[in-house]
This record gives sequence, structure tokens and C-alpha cells, in this order.
Amino acid sequence: MGTTDAELPGYTSKTVPGYTAQTAAGSSTAPAPFRTEQSYSLETKGKHWLWIHVKSRAPAGASLPYFVQGDTVAGRVELDLEKSESIKGVMIQILAGSTAVGQEEMVFLDLKQDLWPTGSDKGGKIDKGKHSWPFSFVLPTKVDAPTDAKGKMSIDAPPSFSERASPAYIDYRIVATVKRGALKPNQTLTKSFAYTPLIAAEAPSKMRQMAYKEGTDILGPDGDPYGWKVLPSVKVKGKMFDAQDVEVECTLALATPLTYATGAPVPLYLTLESSNEVALDTLADPKAIRMHLVRSIALGSDAMEERAERRSNTFFQTGVGQAYFWPPTEGAKEPGKRILRGEVEVKRSVKPSFLFPRFCVRYTLSLLQFSATGFVPAGGVSSKATPLASEPVKIVTQQFPGVVPRSYAPPGYEKPAESDYNAAVGYLENGNQRFYHHGGFA
Repeated sequence: MGTTDAELPGYTSKTVPGYTAQTAAGSSTAPAPFRTEQSYSLETKGKHWLWIHVKSRAPAGASLPYFVQGDTVAGRVELDLEKSESIKGVMIQILAGSTAVGQEEMVFLDLKQDLWPTGSDKGGKIDKGKHSWPFSFVLPTKVDAPTDAKGKMSIDAPPSFSERASPAYIDYRIVATVKRGALKPNQTLTKSFAYTPLIAAEAPSKMRQMAYKEGTDILGPDGDPYGWKVLPSVKVKGKMFDAQDVEVECTLALATPLTYATGAPVPLYLTLESSNEVALDTLADPKAIRMHLVRSIALGSDAMEERAERRSNTFFQTGVGQAYFWPPTEGAKEPGKRILRGEVEVKRSVKPSFLFPRFCVRYTLSLLQFSATGFVPAGGVSSKATPLASEPVKIVTQQFPGVVPRSYAPPGYEKPAESDYNAAVGYLENGNQRFYHHGGFA
């Protein structure tokens, strides 16, 4: 399998420069700053004799070549023979496939080029010494993926995906093959590479675009109703200091559209209302708020279906980002009401959302039960596993053209250390062995 993502370098915006304007379909064509050539070789009895040389977007010293949607994978294959040898042929391939642990790989991309013999050559023997053949492949935007019905479906090429302990993988690789005749086995040199599709976020509201451009503050849901999705309010019930029953109405708003690019913060807006001022101050403490960007991996024949219930042996969740909040700096506290601003940063390492046969990656923003000294939620410990509010969102790889989001956290604000999502909801490391219900409200 390919190298794990933990071994990949951090591909920053400097690695992949700005792209051209978006097409009507939301795709784009990237320039080709292939400044890094990487070489990989096959060794026999201490001698390196077969090489793949390839240029890519990878920064110098990276372990893997790196390409994005629409790129050309180009390079050369070299042989260095100590003597003339009988060889049936030399071939280069681009292969890609998805694999669930314990199952065979499902290949969805197989591009081939015969490097030798070509034209009038009939093969047979290659002379002693060095030989070199160039190759070039254009990575397709769409691929034909096998389905359970023994057919194929045309679908967007997914990103490469390889993480330690992952239940499934998507591996892109370059394969050079030296075909031997008679009873001799073929010899192959394989190198995985990282691949990212180019998917742009939708346009923010005009008022938010203006705020980003002019460096002014963004407005909340009342001032910019087109810039937010206000989720239905939820009542948080519990006891304060094991004595007084309290109820706090919680309303969460998420920046719209609900497509968020990696490498930027997502604005959040949280309103708490109650007649109990002590309960309000307790739950309005930013340290009491637990909100996560949650990644879900669905496997199996029903992975592409939008279902509200999945078994834990084919459904895996992990937190990939934690929200942080702060009280607004303007104005005094309003009796019976607290407002907090917040953000969740979508790290550049987060994989984009994708739907693919038998392997899908989705995301939700989930507000969990509050955790504060002196407050015991109704339902006790069991209530912490069910989100108070949860909204599906889409993670993409590019900002809308011309939009440069910024953080609005107060000057000097220190983000809290991220907590473990599985620990927060009481999951075991590899699932909690129960049906999981996602979406909706408690």
C-alpha cells in the first residue's frame, strides 16, 4: 500500500500556487510548477538497474510525488544493463484503487504506455548500457469505478487516502514493469503518489465578502441573514450544583454556504438564553463549549446512501478540528442572554469530502453537551454521546476566487488545546459497537 499520510509533507498554499478562475462546473485548471524531480530505483544484488524519474508539485525532500486534478504525470524510465538481456517489453502504468481492510483492491484507474518495443521494434534483446524512455499521462477528472452490480459508474476521481489504522485506503501509484520472456517473472518498480482533486467553495454572502476584503468585522445572523444558517434552537436541561433545575436555550449559527475550504477558519455564532443568570454564565464560559468538526468514513455497498443509521463495523468517526469561542468585545452582557463568537479551523491536512463506491468521507459540525463545573446535564454521562446539534458540511480544497478568509479571534487570544473527540463522546478507539444516529437534534 501507499505511504501513510503521516509521512506526507504539509502541502501549503506555497506548494500549490493560486489557481485560474473557476469554470461553470466549479472545477479549475492549475498551472504546472513541477519544480521537484524525484527518483526511485529497483536494486538487484546490490546494483540499481531500473529507475522511475518523475517531476511533481512536491516540495524538495518530500517522500511522495504530489499531483492535483488535471495535472500531467511526466517523467522517464531508465534501464542500466550490465549485459545484453532478453526482454519482452518495458511498460509504465498509472494505477489507482481503493481497498477496505481484509478485502481485495478495487482498481478504478489503469493507464498504460508501452515504452519498448515501439514502432518497428519487435523486442527480443536490449543492449548493454543505459536506456531511457519518456512517459506522460494526463490525470483524468473522472474515473470508471466498479459497482456491486458488476457494472461501472463514472464518478469524480477521489483523493488519495492513507492513514495509520484506517479501515480503508485509496492508493495512486506509478508502476514500471520489465516483462521477461519464457518462465522468468516480470519485475516491477512501484511508487505511490499523493493526489488532490480541485473543488472550490461556494461564494460567501456579499456582506461577508466585503468584510474580508476591507478587513472589517463580520456581521451576525441579524445583520447578515444571507450569511448564516441558524439551526433550530435546542433546550439544554440539567442541575446546577446538584440542587437547582435549570434550562438554557441554545441556538447555533454556521457560516454559509456550508462548503468550507481547507486552511481557513469557519465563523460560528452561539446564542444562549435563560432566566437563570448563574446557569447562563456557567455555560457561556468558552471552556464549557464542546464543538467539533467530525469526519465520518462509511464503507460497504450502502456507503453512498444518505442514511440516518449505520453499524459501527462499517462506519467510523473521528474529530478533525475543535471549535473555540469568545464573548464579543462590544456592548455589555444582556440580561437573560449571552452571545459568543467562534471559529473552527479546517486544517490543511483534512481530506476533502467525497462519495465513492464502497468508500465515502463526509463531515459534520457537531455541538456536544456542555461540560462545566457545577453543571450536571439531564441524562447524565450517557447524554454526552448525542450531539445537541449537528449539521452536515462539505470540505473542499479551494476558496471561492478572490475570497481570503481571516480569523476574527481577539488580539492575543490563545486557542485552547484540542480535546480528543472519541473521549468526549465516550467512544472506544475503533467504534462503540452500537448503531450510530447522525444529524438532527437531541
